[in-house]
Amino acid sequence: MIDLPWIGDHVGAIVGRLAQHVELAAIALVIGFAISLALAIISVRVRPIYPLVAGIAGVLFTIPSLALFSALVPVIGLSIVTVEVPLVLYTLVIYVRNIVAGLDSVPREVIDAADGMGYTRNGRLTSVELPLAVPLMIAGLRLASVSTIGLVTISGILGQSFGGLGFFIFERPTFATEVLVGGIGSIALALGADAFLGALQRRLTPWARVAPPDAA
Repeated sequence: MIDLPWIGDHVGAIVGRLAQHVELAAIALVIGFAISLALAIISVRVRPIYPLVAGIAGVLFTIPSLALFSALVPVIGLSIVTVEVPLVLYTLVIYVRNIVAGLDSVPREVIDAADGMGYTRNGRLTSVELPLAVPLMIAGLRLASVSTIGLVTISGILGQSFGGLGFFIFERPTFATEVLVGGIGSIALALGADAFLGALQRRLTPWARVAPPDAA
């Protein structure tokens, strides 16, 4: 049974944990994207290293999150870095694959046309290739955001300083109301982030919304 008076008495704490959850996830998503973008561009330009980059990212993604969070504590201590390192590592496999796929999706004739117009290699990348890769890049961001929000919840095992909404799940596992607040809150946050990024994707790629002409 849900204890509504407890929820009413802890609105401030719930909002605070929600803000912490968003902050932890956002930091990981931004740092992970920056690292992955660099790795993806290098992988596209030096194609033989892509299997190595994708393989390492895939191996990191298979490491159980509970084990990785716990293993880092004796190595680097208990701090925000302990939380962010695993969160960033888990984003790499999603980001790298989607960014590479996005860059690979740019038609060869478009690249040739950009070269013919005098674009430098970096100019072509920023002005032509990356904009056209946006749909797949945002698709990767959507996947990474949902995954990261879930992993932030698990970081609650590190204590009351972390975990965002996951703190409520681990603080008193036998108190159903607190567990539900943490669990349902995390799910709602993930769904909200996915919906927001989906809307952003549609706004940034209006050409993808153009309906094909009716068949004769």
